[in-house]
Amino acid sequence: MLLRQELRAVLVTAALTLRACAAEGAETCPTLFADGRRPALTNPKLAAETLPLCFEAYAVLHSGRARAPLYAAERLTRAGVASARQVERVDAFHDEDRVPAEQRARLDDYVRSGFDRGHLAPAGDMPSGAAQAQSFSLANVVPQDRVFNRSLWAAIEESTRRLATRRGLLFVVTGPVFEGGSLAAINGRVLVPTQLFKAIYDPVAGEAGAYLAPNRADGDWRAVSLDVLRGIAGLDVFPGLPPSVTAAAMSLPEPRAYSSDDHAARRPRTHEQGWQDWLGRELARALRRAFRDVLRAIF
Repeated sequence: MLLRQELRAVLVTAALTLRACAAEGAETCPTLFADGRRPALTNPKLAAETLPLCFEAYAVLHSGRARAPLYAAERLTRAGVASARQVERVDAFHDEDRVPAEQRARLDDYVRSGFDRGHLAPAGDMPSGAAQAQSFSLANVVPQDRVFNRSLWAAIEESTRRLATRRGLLFVVTGPVFEGGSLAAINGRVLVPTQLFKAIYDPVAGEAGAYLAPNRADGDWRAVSLDVLRGIAGLDVFPGLPPSVTAAAMSLPEPRAYSSDDHAARRPRTHEQGWQDWLGRELARALRRAFRDVLRAIF
């Protein structure tokens, strides 16, 4: 009897230790950041009610004030992009239950809002089905103009993937810019970005820069240095880089060379026709949520 009690105590202690380690890893996830360092907020107004979250292939800093992420960080490799191109896309947007209920976006916030649920870390970057499912968390989503999201922004995402394929390794930080004293909010809850950026750092070449584009249908993009981006976004995306890297914007590929039609033709995607397809998507979503709940119950 005593042996059983001692064994049970050991198992409980091991479980608690494993849970603590998992929680610690979820807070830090250093492999997703250049030199293991998280982006640093330089605008103190952004710091309130923030929560760092880690996923399999990306990390975010979530804002309870904006009810949206302030950034998503990724480590893109040639092999990872190749794997991602083989993953069939299944849309499964879901609330992020690690964020307090009053601080997170809900699926109904986007209903009839006129905006897309725009990924920061793209589903097309995710190297596995599980990672892709995690990318549909609303903690990784901001309201995006529909035309912009499906055209120029999709092309910027594809341009970044192709650059990662050519160079082998990139660190990428994507985020919103909230400018002005009176920001729009969908459903009176989720702030709408005025611009979006995708910052890129090539640690081998020692180059960095960022795409910056307005969140509207008729906008254009421009390349900016990390110093310029810091002043606009209030975020030091790659802390610790030398001034010689942050002061000049690297040469970024023209994203319009990669049309959304070309991207869709190369990436398999489920068809949205018929009740069978709808049922399949809903079952896949339910299974993913159940699997996530089981993992959280264990850890």
